[in-house]
Amino acid sequence: MMASSDVDTRGSLFSDQNPSEMDALCPSPPGPSRPQRHYERIGGRTGTSFCQTLIHLLKGNIGTGLLGLPLAVKNAGLVLGPVSLLCMGVIAVHCMRLLVKCSHHLSVKINRPSLTYGEAAQYGMENVSWLRRHSHWGKRTVNLFLIITQLGFCCVYFVFLSDNIKQVVEAANATTFNCQINYTNQTQVLVPSFDSRLYMLCFLPPFILLVFTPNLKYLAPLSLVANLIMTASLILIYFYSLTNIHYPINLPKVGRAKDYPLFFGTAIFAFEGIGVVLPLENKMQRPQSFTLVLYLGMGIVTFLYISLGTIGYMCFGEHIVGSITLNLPNCWTYQAVKLLYCFGIFITFALQFYVPAEILIPPVVARVSERWERPVDLLLRTALVIFTCALAVLIPELDLVISLVGSVSSSFLALIFPPILQVITFHTEGLSPIVTARNAVITLIGLIGFLTGTYIAIVEIVARNAHKSQETFSTYMVQ
Repeated sequence: MMASSDVDTRGSLFSDQNPSEMDALCPSPPGPSRPQRHYERIGGRTGTSFCQTLIHLLKGNIGTGLLGLPLAVKNAGLVLGPVSLLCMGVIAVHCMRLLVKCSHHLSVKINRPSLTYGEAAQYGMENVSWLRRHSHWGKRTVNLFLIITQLGFCCVYFVFLSDNIKQVVEAANATTFNCQINYTNQTQVLVPSFDSRLYMLCFLPPFILLVFTPNLKYLAPLSLVANLIMTASLILIYFYSLTNIHYPINLPKVGRAKDYPLFFGTAIFAFEGIGVVLPLENKMQRPQSFTLVLYLGMGIVTFLYISLGTIGYMCFGEHIVGSITLNLPNCWTYQAVKLLYCFGIFITFALQFYVPAEILIPPVVARVSERWERPVDLLLRTALVIFTCALAVLIPELDLVISLVGSVSSSFLALIFPPILQVITFHTEGLSPIVTARNAVITLIGLIGFLTGTYIAIVEIVARNAHKSQETFSTYMVQ
């Protein structure tokens, strides 16, 4: 039996259910609920269809991480990169399946209709006698990494928007209708403008106003438009990369060993969609079909990742940068692609921000009087956006921010926690030595990736900042 005293964590900063951005635009259907022992909805309860769930899964996994994969393939090598992405995809899908399996087992055991990621970790620890007293730390730990991951995504959005808008502005006077490749970093800067960090500060007020939206369902139409725009932009990026691909005879098949941890961070950042798995499965009309949705959806995602990563690297070669959009030529067609993708990312910011806001803000608001609830809520939202902007200003390097966020937090949520959760959930039923060894290997891969990826990313950030400071000082001395 679960110790109810250990489960009650009301009043804790991380005590509420793990929200997902899907909860905002795809709320739980009304009606009675009970444990889904046979995967059915009871009492006429409706849920999302197979196709709707598949679309949500694709949207939850395809974002800025996809655009950074050509550079990731460069860091790993033209052969090792795609092979590693395939292996990473297989492991990521396996860990998502583990999470769903553990959630089903625990929800039946405690007579609950569904569980969030954090609740699964908490009740899983209840299965181990010497962890039971501290089981609430399982939920708090998962929530902490969810917060770090989602705020990290928000930081990446600040950097992505500033880099792309800055490039469009600087190349405006050189933009033509000619989209021919020139074998260099494609966008030709004609009029240098402000530092990218000033662009981030310009985006700060719009982002603050965006997160003031009282209900994200109001953004649903814009979110749909953003999804369509980003899909069209990706098609154009694929078209350009395929039509300008080069014979890769001079590209290294295996990258430098010291760059591989950067590949790991970027790849796991792209594959970190595990946070939307349980919310989507819980909202399906026929949850027994979710396994097929998961395999089909993540199969499509893995194919997109491998294909764009490989094709993008073969197209731009050594000139590839943190986002493939920054390599597109400065013709009106692809400048429009950058602007449209930026619009999609701008709207998506509110969805990513929803998760940490719903974890952090309600416990604080509950402690103030009713008249101060709204002002405190808005103040905390403003503070969180300013915090993410400040982090982006401190690390204005798109590729390194992506790799750092992936290494620090995504590795835990996507690779480390699920195998551990399976061990503590099923340890009383008995796990075969093969399953135990497999879980140990996956956890070890996650830990090594976390340590090496974080270290290399921080070293590279420090080195680039030092180099930029030296260049600035030299320019000042010359003047």
